[in-house]
Amino acid sequence: MAQKRDYYEVLGVAKSASKDDVKKAYRKLAMQCHPDRKPGDKAAETQFKEASEAAEVLLDEQKRAQYDQFGHAGLGVGAGGFGGGNYAEGFGDLGDIFGDIFGDILGGGRRRGGRRAQQGRPGNDLEVSLKIKFQEAAFGVEKVISVHRHAVCLSCHGSGGRDGSRPVTCNMCSGAGEVRRQQGFFTIATTCPKCHGSGQMVADPCPSCHGVGLTKKKSDLSVKVPAGIDNGQRLKLSNEGDSGQNGGPNGDLYVSIEVEEHEFFERDGFDIYCTVPVSFSQAALGAEIEVPTLEGKVSLKVPAGTQSSKKMRLKGKGIQRLGGNGLGDQIIQIHVETPTKLTSVQKELFQQIAALENASNGPLTRGFFERMRDFFQ
Repeated sequence: MAQKRDYYEVLGVAKSASKDDVKKAYRKLAMQCHPDRKPGDKAAETQFKEASEAAEVLLDEQKRAQYDQFGHAGLGVGAGGFGGGNYAEGFGDLGDIFGDIFGDILGGGRRRGGRRAQQGRPGNDLEVSLKIKFQEAAFGVEKVISVHRHAVCLSCHGSGGRDGSRPVTCNMCSGAGEVRRQQGFFTIATTCPKCHGSGQMVADPCPSCHGVGLTKKKSDLSVKVPAGIDNGQRLKLSNEGDSGQNGGPNGDLYVSIEVEEHEFFERDGFDIYCTVPVSFSQAALGAEIEVPTLEGKVSLKVPAGTQSSKKMRLKGKGIQRLGGNGLGDQIIQIHVETPTKLTSVQKELFQQIAALENASNGPLTRGFFERMRDFFQ
């Protein structure tokens, strides 16, 4: 599969481009390569689709922010293309621009308004939680989730009528989908309470769905969780929510990510932190120790004279950034451990060390007592 081009590059705009700049760039490209202008030109058709995909993302604030932070991986959890894949949260609207372009190509303007009757009702959006392990969030994972959603009734094929019989025109609104009433000088239009705005009614309801046209169904879906995702972020699976009615579009499914806590690691952005204990002798004399990373154990050299709470950085051992733009680091924090129970031999050795100690040979101790002496002078 070909690598997707950067959306800003597709439209020829800078990353700081305003919404108006994006609209102008898209309109110019769309006018040049619209299929109605260049019928049969596959290259122009591909360019038009690519520009439309880029514009839909960059004209939506939430989707643009997601793309700027995470790249294409933050928008598509599947391999689908424009309008057909699994996208991170966000929704764009090219209706006004596209309508103007279409009108210009045909030599006329768009028609606005019209009756609301017979319009399909979109399906509801759904949300589910998905718990993953710390390592799965770091490296990415593919999971299968079960979703209970409303799907088109198999008995009536979504018509709501017995044996697939079609609905009839609503006798309250005469198919308009709304009722009007006079109030003083004003006429107020409200959704028809009998057909709920569809303009149609089911005369003989389907016994399986009771005239709704939808039935509850359990579905198993595969979700690709991108590497680098964090706790609380959401993925969007387009068209995987409840089915629409009367030809309306399906809703979307949002997958909310819950990342389990790890035994050793804590996450801060794309860096991870790990506290490693060392003994007095290791800190004083220096030592080579093994420390855990996401990819297994590695050796770490602790310099002689290391103080407690000292931080040491392992480059590139953190979390993969969404979109594949490098890795964070792992921060090792040294904790010099004080023994709580000493054997008689250990106690004797520490007493010998204490007798030989010079209170001024430690950098922190020396600085502290110098500052204290200056304070009381």
